[in-house]
Amino acid sequence: MSDASAPPATRPGFNARMWREVGYLLLNLPMGVIGFTLTVTGVSLGVGLLVTIVGIWVLAGFLFLVRGLGVVERALARSLLDLDIAEPLPILGRGRDRGQAPQGATDSVWRRPLALLADGLSWRTALYLVIKLPWGVISFSITLVSLIALWPLLPWTARALSTVDRALAAGLLSPPPLAERVRELEDDRGAVVDTAAADLRRIERDLHDGAQARLVALAMDLGLAKEKLTEDPEAAAKMVADAHGEVKLALQELRDLARGIHPAVLTDRGLDAALSSVASRCTVPGGVRVNADLPSGSDRASRPDPAVEGIAYFTVSELLTNVSKHSEARTATVDAWRTGDRLLLQVRDDGQGGADERPGGGLTGLAERIRSVDGVFVVDSPLGGPTVVTVELPWHTRGAVPRA
Repeated sequence: MSDASAPPATRPGFNARMWREVGYLLLNLPMGVIGFTLTVTGVSLGVGLLVTIVGIWVLAGFLFLVRGLGVVERALARSLLDLDIAEPLPILGRGRDRGQAPQGATDSVWRRPLALLADGLSWRTALYLVIKLPWGVISFSITLVSLIALWPLLPWTARALSTVDRALAAGLLSPPPLAERVRELEDDRGAVVDTAAADLRRIERDLHDGAQARLVALAMDLGLAKEKLTEDPEAAAKMVADAHGEVKLALQELRDLARGIHPAVLTDRGLDAALSSVASRCTVPGGVRVNADLPSGSDRASRPDPAVEGIAYFTVSELLTNVSKHSEARTATVDAWRTGDRLLLQVRDDGQGGADERPGGGLTGLAERIRSVDGVFVVDSPLGGPTVVTVELPWHTRGAVPRA
C-alpha cells in the first residue's frame, strides 16, 4: 500500500502546475550529475575495497548519503510534481524502541553498516540516481528546446516528460508496502498501549477515590461502633446501620466499576443485550432506540471476537455519553449489524452537531482504538445536526485482512 499518488488529471496548459513541472525537469540534469557521480564513485570504491573490512564501511557510508539524496528527491517530487511519496521508516533504533535489551559493543558497531547494506530501498534509490543522469540529459534538453523554440507545445511536453518522472519516483523511491504496513501497525500499537495505560489510570483513580475511600471510612466507623457496643448500644446500633448503608454504596460503586471494565451482560448475553443495557442508562430525554441484528449470547461461536465486542460496547457507551452531555439531543438511535466479515455500528442523534476529531478529544481516542484493529471511524456532524457516527470493525481480529 504505497502513499505515492499522482495529482488529478487536468488538461495541459500554461498554469502554475506546468511551470512546476518545467522547474523539476530543468533540475533533472544537475540532480542527475550529482546522484550519478556519487553512486558510481561510492560503488566502485566500496566494491574495490571489499577485500578489506574498510569496504563495508565505505559502502555503508555511500548508502547513507544515497538515503539523504532520496529525501531530497522525494521532497522535490512532492513540491513540484504534486506526487505524495511517504518517507521510509528509520533503519535503526527499532529494537531499542521495542524495549529489547542493549546489545554488545561489537554488535552495535556492525549493526549500522549491515542494516544499511540490507536495506532494499537504499539500493533502489541508488538505481534511481543512476537512471537520473541519462534521463536528465534527455528531459533537460527537450524542455530547454521547448522553452526556446517550441514553446506552444511546452505544456504537453512538460506533462509527458513529468509523467515519466512520476513513474520513476513512485516506483523506486517509495517505501515497500510491507514497510508501510509495519508503520501503521507500530502506530496502532502505540495507540493501544496509550489507551490501556489510560484505562488502568482511570480504574486506579476510581478505586482510590471511590470504593477504597468508602471502605476505609467504613472500617473506621465499625471500629468506633465496636468500642461503643458496651458503653452505648443505641449509638453503636446507629453507627452499624450507617455502615450498612455505606456497604451498599461501596458495592454499587464496585459494580459500576466492573461494568466499566467489562460488563457481565456482554459476556453472558452478547453485544445486542449489552447495547440495550447501555442505551437504557442514557439520559437523552426521548430515550435511545436500539436496532441490532446480531447473534444471541448463547451462540458464542457466531459472535464477534471478545475484543471486538468490548471495543464496540465501549465505543457506543462513550458516544451515548457524549450525546447526553454535549449534543442537546432529544432522541438517539443505535444500529448494529453484520456485513460479510465486518461489524457495523451507527449512532445517530438529533442534537446541535459540530462534533469532530479534535486532537486530544474523546472522539480522537475512540478513533485510535478502533483503527488499531483495522477498523473505520467516520463522523458526520454538520453544525445544526444531526450527528451520525459510523463504526466498522472486523468480526474476527485474528487473521483479519487489512483494508486498503
